[in-house]
Amino acid sequence: MISRNVAVAALALQLLSAAAPAVAMPTPPAQAVAATTLPASGDYRIDPTHAQVRMSWNHLGLSNPGAVFETVEGVIRIDEANPERSNVSVRLPVSGVDTGVPQLDADFLTDKFFDAARHPDITFQSRSVERVGLGRAFKVQGDLTVRGVTRPVTLDAVLNGAGPHPMTGAPAVGFAATTVLKRSDFGLTVALPMVSDEIKVEITLEAVADQAGAS
Repeated sequence: MISRNVAVAALALQLLSAAAPAVAMPTPPAQAVAATTLPASGDYRIDPTHAQVRMSWNHLGLSNPGAVFETVEGVIRIDEANPERSNVSVRLPVSGVDTGVPQLDADFLTDKFFDAARHPDITFQSRSVERVGLGRAFKVQGDLTVRGVTRPVTLDAVLNGAGPHPMTGAPAVGFAATTVLKRSDFGLTVALPMVSDEIKVEITLEAVADQAGAS
């Protein structure tokens, strides 16, 4: 008899619980997202010993080989208060290209490819810098010149870090950036379509403030 009463009481509690209106739990207030602190204003010179531009392409639909430009020169001018006024200027001597295949390196310097004798450098000059939200991402639009042909390019850039350089104490920054190009836009049409028209570009670099220009 006692167990029957317990069962009835338990059933009654279940029915009451099902009939009771749901109580809405208070939603915690949204946490404000802190803006990423930008590097101090000034001119930051790219450290060629810690900078690399890599390009890759598809070969016969089978592999994705690449090449590295190990000589990267340039200046990043940062405006902390007005990031859109920042500026990027980069130069890549084509003689520094390295595919890991000596014959291909030599071919890249001929007039079939980069034509190093007449156009020794690849250059990029920014026209606008747009910060994406308040974080570390930026859109950098500019002019890329290859073989004397200039085309507009947009870099998707990310601020890796900023602060005093651990070795020198000078203000330093690190960036990564990516973009996708069509080599035919620059007159590079050799071996199309066996070698893809689309070229993926990845950039990583460190830059250290010019002491005379940093503020």
